[in-house]
Amino acid sequence: MQCNIKGQAYNYIDRVMEDEFTRNRYFQLSKDIYKLKYEKWYQSGYMDNRYIPYVIMHGDTAVSSVAVCVNDINWKGQQKRYVQISTVMTLPEYRNKGLNRYLMENVLADWVNKSDAVYLLANDSVVDFYPKFNFEEYKEFEFSKPILKSEGTYRKLNIEDPKDWELLIKGYRKGNPFSELKVDNLSQFVFHCIQFRANDIYYIQQYDAVAVVKHEENRLFCYDVFADANNQLDDILGIVANNDTDHVCLGFTPEMKYGYTIEESQEEDNHLFVLNGKENIFRDNQVMTPMLSRA
Repeated sequence: MQCNIKGQAYNYIDRVMEDEFTRNRYFQLSKDIYKLKYEKWYQSGYMDNRYIPYVIMHGDTAVSSVAVCVNDINWKGQQKRYVQISTVMTLPEYRNKGLNRYLMENVLADWVNKSDAVYLLANDSVVDFYPKFNFEEYKEFEFSKPILKSEGTYRKLNIEDPKDWELLIKGYRKGNPFSELKVDNLSQFVFHCIQFRANDIYYIQQYDAVAVVKHEENRLFCYDVFADANNQLDDILGIVANNDTDHVCLGFTPEMKYGYTIEESQEEDNHLFVLNGKENIFRDNQVMTPMLSRA
């Protein structure tokens, strides 16, 4: 659809993934701006229709985009639909021309009445932009606790190996029984595995569990864990801990908070914004958006 923004003609497209040419131009924009491997994600077969880019084209070039990620949420036993606005990007020469505003207005018009909540994660440079659309910033919280190394075996999964990939997907489908805020979006999880966490995925055989963790000196950072509900999180993480690991920090909100130190997140260049007038669990709860659900 042709549109006119501040006197300049563009093409506005909200069905990007259906057309190969437009899709490839969008992938190129995401690679140019954020170095994202969207083509690999698409070829995996897991890039599904819950990730919806809205794009402005100028000629044959994708110049600006805002994406919507539709998440199935379980919060304290209640099923919800939360919409995350993500991957907001514009080529440098097209910035400050009203393109992002045009896209945001269209995205909100499409999704505000189809969701229980709308949220986004923004970097430092755009914290003044989103309040113009009735978004308000809220704090996220980190959870950490001491941990002891325990006996047991584990191995790193190779996501290029079909058998290991099958173990990973099987694990994900079990869900994280230790998380209070559960996000079911296999597509986004696969993206994180491909883009960021390929070297951080481990299988713990005695618990038939998959853990996505990273060792940082004496800290174990646990992005997510997938296991049967009759297991204990400390038992699983104790096996993947190193001998000098003394504490674990979680990339999700634990359901059982006893023993955890709870602090405001100090994550750099990351700000949580939630749309006013919709549900907002972040207002009255100490919560972190699960890191492997972030789009």
